[in-house]
This record gives sequence, C-alpha cells and structure tokens, in this order.
Amino acid sequence: MTVRVVGAGLAGCEAAWALANEGIEVRLYEMKPQKYSPAHHNPSFAELVCSNSLKAQRIGSAAGMLKEEMRLLGSLVVDCALKTSVAAGGALAVDRDAFSALVTEKILAHEKIEVVHGEVTEIPDDGYTIVATGPLTSDTLAKQIEALCGGSLSFFDAAAPIVTFQSVDMEKAFFAARYERGDDDYINCPFSKEEYETFYEALRTAESAELHAFDRPEKHVYEGCMPIEIMAKRGADTIRYGPLKPVGLRDPRTGHRPWAVVQLRRENRDGTLYNLVGFQTNLKFGEQKRVFSMIPGLENAEFVRYGVMHRNTFIDSPRLLDRTFRLRRNGKIYFAGQITGVEGYIESAMSGILAGKHLARILLGKPELILPRDCMCGALSHYISDESVVDFQPMGCNMGILPPAETRIKDKQQRYLTVAERGLLHLKTVLESE
Repeated sequence: MTVRVVGAGLAGCEAAWALANEGIEVRLYEMKPQKYSPAHHNPSFAELVCSNSLKAQRIGSAAGMLKEEMRLLGSLVVDCALKTSVAAGGALAVDRDAFSALVTEKILAHEKIEVVHGEVTEIPDDGYTIVATGPLTSDTLAKQIEALCGGSLSFFDAAAPIVTFQSVDMEKAFFAARYERGDDDYINCPFSKEEYETFYEALRTAESAELHAFDRPEKHVYEGCMPIEIMAKRGADTIRYGPLKPVGLRDPRTGHRPWAVVQLRRENRDGTLYNLVGFQTNLKFGEQKRVFSMIPGLENAEFVRYGVMHRNTFIDSPRLLDRTFRLRRNGKIYFAGQITGVEGYIESAMSGILAGKHLARILLGKPELILPRDCMCGALSHYISDESVVDFQPMGCNMGILPPAETRIKDKQQRYLTVAERGLLHLKTVLESE
C-alpha cells in the first residue's frame, strides 16, 4: 500500500514522515520547481514564506506547549527547527534556507518516501491520499477540492477577532438577544455617545496592514466582507446603523437603549471563545489591540486571534472532517495544513503529523489514537471538527480553546503554565500507553 501525500510544505512533509516512520510507503507530490505559487521562491520543501519565527518556546505559552507536544509525537519540523535555530530571545526562529534544506534532505533520504515533482491537478479516487496543498493551492486543484467537498471551499479569509470569555468585563457587558428573541445568545458591549465618538475616531484613523498582490480580494468579495475600518470611513453613523446597531437591546444597568453596541457571538460549544460580530478587518494587529480595547467591556480583552483579510484556501472542516482529519464522505481522503482551518506554521505541521499518524493506524489495523481535549493538538483537532462552530474561520493555537484550569488562578502566566503542564501530562500518558 502506497499513500499519496499532495504538497511538500510543512504539513505534507510531516504527514509523509509520520507514515514512513511506521513503515508505510509514501509518494510525496510537490509542484516546485516546475511551478511556483505567487508566494514561493525556494525549490526546497517546507518553505517558510512570511516569517522565520515558530513562535514562543516557553511551555506556558500556546506555541511552546504545541511544539512540545509535536516533539513527543516525533515531529520532523521541530527537530529541524532546533537544529537550524537562530537567536531570537524566547522564540524559536530559524535560518529559513537552512531549515528548508534540512527538511528536504531528510525527506529525500527516507527509504519509504518517493518524491514526485509536478503539479497535481486532480485527486485520484483510488487508494489513500492526504491533501496538504496549503493556503495558496493552485487554481486547478482548488476546483477539484471544491467539487470533492460539495462547494465548501473559501478562497478568501475575512475574519473578525476572537477574544476569551474569561477576559470580557461582564460588569460592563451583558447577555441579551435583540428584542429578547432567543436565549441571550450574544454578549453585548454598550457604548455611550461619548464613548462611541472616541472609538469611532480611533477606528477611522487606525493603520491598516499592507496586502500582497496575491492577497488582494476581487471587488465583489471585498464588498461582501467589508472591513469595519473601511465601513467607518463612509460616515460616523454607517457602522452605528450596521454591525453596531443598538436596536432591540436595552442595557440592564441603565434601562435604556445604548448609543451603539458591539455584539460578541459564541465561537465554540464550550463558550470559552467569542468573536466580534461584523468586525472583519485589515488593521495591523497592534492597532486592533489598541482600538478594539476601547470597546466597553473589552478593555482587558485577551485576543486569541486578530482579524485578518488575505488569500487563504480552506475547507469548511467542521462539516467535512472528523477529528482524525479524514473526510467524512470519503474515508480514504485526509486533509492537512492550513487548508483544514488551522492557522500558522506549527499548527499546519501538527495537523500533518496527526493526519499521517491517524491514517497509519488505520492501515496497520491499530485502534484510533484518542487525543486528550486538554492538550493543544487535541483541542485544535476538536475545533476543526466541531459541528457546532458557526461561520468557521481558521484558528491558531491559543490557550482559549483549552478547558480552563480546575481551580481559579489569578496570575495569567501561572494559569497558562498549569494548563499546559496538565495537557502535556495527559498526552504523555496516552502515548506511553500505546
């Protein structure tokens, strides 16, 4: 049995590595150097495009926790990153060329991996395949994936920021549905006239991030997901009659309708994460933190994801994939990488490890690997397969998707460390019982 892996980015290399180390033959397809995406230039595998940083190293951080889990799972990416690291304070940063060269060297040297260069334009319907083609999947293959997934494919990522429920000041915000229709589904952050005017001016003048040419959306898509800051420039009342409209709501503290309201909608079933409704944005991350923290109740908000607008081919994973990254409607096809809705280098690599390991267990007749919900890879696997998620948007590793600590810990660093140590302990227990 030979498994096809399409794409030799971080996810594809990890998937191939995980399968090959279980003794399974792998055919790894990569269109470079015959063809490059608009963002790629290096013929080597696992090319890092936007940054050389793989985020924080400390265990008490989401990224540090995830990398330690990946190390326990036998990650090729983490191993190569450590061997090609450069000084970067508390972060794991790498020499990009050396990193990609080392990953490529190890993949090419593995006796169970055959590399095939050239563009894949269709997904074969025989045998097992892991699709790991990344956020800049070629147009031809993207159409094939869209057909395979029943049209559930996004070519542009316009996402609002997400905050943790724990960080919302509920002394200022309140639960309610408009006209009391529903079960108080939204958290409402009410503005006075003065607060709104100050916020509006900051939003109108905030600095936007520069878009690459290949990230710029077509006009009709851009209009359909209008950035909140662009909408604000159309007039002081535009957003107040749009996503910030206060109609049908009454502030229980005053008994009156607010001047404007920002609504937060539950992002996950556990209610630990909430997104800012209607706040698709292209503001720089620092500007988002500064301006959106002016919203009443969000002064100390913890942003687990900032709003983004860029080209990002991803599938509606909660409707399509199970927790093993397998396509529900076709048990022989798996997906890995950012196309699944995990966001970031290490998250993409993690999904490749898991897709490879889960598929290997199927082929070897082993029982399913059940990952603890309180480890980061388990939480991300749950997020991308949780059918309760509404308006699915990509997510990177963050402490907000983990179950909270059993006891309340006020100090954030200690709280995060406690949660990370708990998850790592449970993952080690599962792996050691294999």
